[in-house]
Amino acid sequence: MQLHHEIAGSGDTIVLIHAGIADSRMWAPQWRRYAEDYQVVRYDMRGFGQSPLPPEPYQHAQDLLDLLDRLEIERAALIGNSLGGRVALEATLARPQLVTALVLVGPGLPNAGWSDEVVAYGSEEVRLFMDGELDAAADLTVRFWVGGVGREPDEVDADLRRLVYDMQLRAYQHAQEGGDAAQELELVEDVGGHADEVPAPTLLVVGDHDQPDIRRIAERLSREIPGARLEHIADAAHVPSMERPGEFDRIVLGFLADQL
Repeated sequence: MQLHHEIAGSGDTIVLIHAGIADSRMWAPQWRRYAEDYQVVRYDMRGFGQSPLPPEPYQHAQDLLDLLDRLEIERAALIGNSLGGRVALEATLARPQLVTALVLVGPGLPNAGWSDEVVAYGSEEVRLFMDGELDAAADLTVRFWVGGVGREPDEVDADLRRLVYDMQLRAYQHAQEGGDAAQELELVEDVGGHADEVPAPTLLVVGDHDQPDIRRIAERLSREIPGARLEHIADAAHVPSMERPGEFDRIVLGFLADQL
């Protein structure tokens, strides 16, 4: 399948993999800056942004590997947020020789032992989606993930909240079009259980206002991935690259400069 993607810059390759509440537009704060020193690829995963969701089973991580094969990219650093972090981790485990460095930003994991709060959010999101209340579902998602914990949603920049709302609404529309047959399958079974097999230099980044479950996963992976480093970003929740781009870029570009 052809995925919408963009390429800018030259040099060592970096691939930006968006969150499950976003699409490739979330990387706008990083796009020009990173392309000054690297070849940068950003793309819309299947069912997000400008990439449709055909009514068939699929694997996000395999889609990523297929895209890089088509672009004839043999080595790349992967930067993934949330769902994108899990996809980056899967791709690293499936093809370890590909990945020069790995940055996992507020990553999620399947079967992570989610808290009652996250389960309740997910149940309400599904109910609203099934009832066709896509606007309400997108609003709920923004409040839960972008607002985070310990603050009110209106403490987050209104333009940022509006952009995430628009990106999430588009994803719901894709999901409606794909139907029940469009189910994601794991490329690497129990991806979190193989964290100790990750060979690439790894950086974990998490916002201090992110959901406790996500902070717990980041802390777990930082312990289990050999040599991994964990960095916290204050005054940010689930999309720190959007909320605090200056601090995010300082941490990530510094890490990449040491690895590439």
